Amino acid sequence: MMNKIIFDGGQVLYPSKVVAVGRNYSEHIKEMNSEKTKDPVLFLKPNSALCDLSQPLSIPANMGAVHHEIELAVCVGKNCKNIPPADASDYIAGYGVALDLTLRDIQSEAKKKGLPWAVAKGFDNSCPLSKFYEKPFTDVQNLEITLTKNGQKMQQGNTNQMIFNIGELISYISGIFTLERGDIILTGTPAGVGPLERGDKLICEITGIDSVKTSVL
Repeated sequence: MMNKIIFDGGQVLYPSKVVAVGRNYSEHIKEMNSEKTKDPVLFLKPNSALCDLSQPLSIPANMGAVHHEIELAVCVGKNCKNIPPADASDYIAGYGVALDLTLRDIQSEAKKKGLPWAVAKGFDNSCPLSKFYEKPFTDVQNLEITLTKNGQKMQQGNTNQMIFNIGELISYISGIFTLERGDIILTGTPAGVGPLERGDKLICEITGIDSVKTSVL
């Protein structure tokens, strides 16, 4: 586990929280038999969920299926509240590759009962992160996202398929939570999510950001 994020240039930031966005890609909504919502669906991950994507991933045993969800991660560069979408770029420090690991059986059961997703989404090491990189705001809304497992392409999409773009997400989230320097926003996952098993070899890539090889312990 780690409670910090590291930039390619060596800068280190300490997030107060991870705000994750669900249902932000239409094809993923379909595969999960979910419905599109008027506003972004948000949930939180604690700092204890953070870990290094480049290191072997430790997943829970005896808690049902653990699914991979690759996402573009946004790091907030300075404190902000009620930010208009057009000003969002002023508050971004950089971008990285993230996995939103999910205890799918537990999440499915929680959904049926109308219960929170905290256990399914917030367990230790459920948010592996790459290094972060400074990039122009305008470039990151058209990036290919790919997760390959054991040589087979499982997830593939493009950030231009987001239902709510990054500016809209920052505006909406900052209207609810004060975003602090170092905070992480996970922007949603494309279709193709699926289970991880011990020994799986992964390549997590967002073109123009990073490509990270990792494995499952």
